Amino acid sequence: MKIKLSIIAALLLPLTLAVGGAGAATIKGKVEGGKQLKRAPAVVYLAEVAGKFTPPAKNPVMDQHNMTFIPHVLPVQTGSTVDFLNSDEVRHNIFSPDHEKYNLGTWPRGEIKQHTFAKQGVYTQLCNVHPEMQGFIVVLDTPYFVLTDEEGNFELKDVVPGDYTLKAWHEKLRFGPEKISVTAAGVDNLVVKNRKSR
Repeated sequence: MKIKLSIIAALLLPLTLAVGGAGAATIKGKVEGGKQLKRAPAVVYLAEVAGKFTPPAKNPVMDQHNMTFIPHVLPVQTGSTVDFLNSDEVRHNIFSPDHEKYNLGTWPRGEIKQHTFAKQGVYTQLCNVHPEMQGFIVVLDTPYFVLTDEEGNFELKDVVPGDYTLKAWHEKLRFGPEKISVTAAGVDNLVVKNRKSR
């Protein structure tokens, strides 16, 4: 019986680590971007992480309020269903010309439309009723992602120690990939350099 329990424990250990259990570490750093990051955050994430990850049970939300997409940038995991809410008195529409190229139609205040994202990529969010409105949904094949604050700081938590490629996305700035090694102590003071702006 003890042998069987030991085998079960050994099989469960990788699963525990994969979902940010025992031994998980934190990556702390800063993205270079200046004023651009005060206008909109960057998405920092670990790319090409091995394993299968289930999207969160609670749907992420993108609201339309005061003629603005809130949040302006929404990172989600592949397979996630996003709730699109209209909190304005006027009718709004949401469509994206990118990848899956969806159009959810037009709806009034208080109603929610949904879309499930099957493919990774950056999806520009637009409203054909109000062409000045724009937002972004960044769909990633990993649960390891976070938004920067206005100074470019970020903390990526619950990372299993190992070797990774860290990337960052911003609507105006461009960043190169960073090869990093994460130990149980985590990573501090990582700097993600801005390659160029558009």
